[in-house]
Amino acid sequence: MSEKKIAVLGCGMWGRNVVRNFYNLNALGMVCDLDEENLAKVKEQYPGVKTTKDFNDILNNPDIMGTVVVTPSHTHFKFVKALLNSGKHVYVEKPISTVAQEARDLADLAESKGLVLMVGHLLLYHPAVNRLKMLIEEGELGDIVYAQSDRLNINYFKNDRSVMWDLAPHDVSMISYVLGKDPKKVISAVGCSTDRNDIMDITHITIEMEGGAMAQVSDSWITPKKHVQLLVRGTKKTAIMDDTLPENKLTIYDNFKANSGENIACDYLEIEPLKLECQHFINCCETGKKARSDGENGFIVVSILEEAEKKMLGDRAKNLDKVDYALSRTKKKKQ
Repeated sequence: MSEKKIAVLGCGMWGRNVVRNFYNLNALGMVCDLDEENLAKVKEQYPGVKTTKDFNDILNNPDIMGTVVVTPSHTHFKFVKALLNSGKHVYVEKPISTVAQEARDLADLAESKGLVLMVGHLLLYHPAVNRLKMLIEEGELGDIVYAQSDRLNINYFKNDRSVMWDLAPHDVSMISYVLGKDPKKVISAVGCSTDRNDIMDITHITIEMEGGAMAQVSDSWITPKKHVQLLVRGTKKTAIMDDTLPENKLTIYDNFKANSGENIACDYLEIEPLKLECQHFINCCETGKKARSDGENGFIVVSILEEAEKKMLGDRAKNLDKVDYALSRTKKKKQ
């Protein structure tokens, strides 16, 4: 690692994991957050790391070569644009934006400036996901006809546009990655809000992929028992990846034989996928190599989710632009 370092913008619930990984990789130079308590924890746990409440301290620091943006999704565009314009490489948590045109603009801006723009589609760096991708490429499952990703968990804060924007970027990017096919169009999209508003707690999206395979994505913020599973069915075999299991996460079943489950060994399963993702960003910053989950990848995912939201809410989708998410998050904490 050169002397130039990485800054992290936002060190809340997920940001603290990003901070930890870059610190352990000897790459963390600065952390920026508006919350004094968050910054106090950084100072205590990571001696020598600079902290600030002023975003301009990152923009104007020549020793910061790249910045990780871990803020609420509706703030991503303004932060990423400012960082790219200041000459910084950027790794932004998913989604890159909640507006497809903004995602397009950011991808184009990074390209024009020769900068790395990487989106936190974490599962593209997961050892079991990459092993499954290899099996599909080798023809082990046959021709792929269907994929289903279920990401069900509990979230007491709900501080995003909807569960779809919070979780589905993982599912859509992962399915596209393992199949080696881009999503083509949204067939259907439905959602439910337990708070009786337009911020959905449960969403179900059906997508047609290039090549004709169908994909089903289900996400939930209100499921007390965590369920995280990807199923990919081919003409010969079916794969199931269960990410809640500590080991034997990937199993292959013969479509024509009962009780045919075969556990597939995965390299580096003990390594945290986030560490692999952070290492990838550092490498891209130092070499100028395009990120696996680059701006174009982010744009494709956002385009699909924007289309799904319009199908789900119709004209009401534009009302979400008026929601004060910071205020709603504060209310949730006080309840």
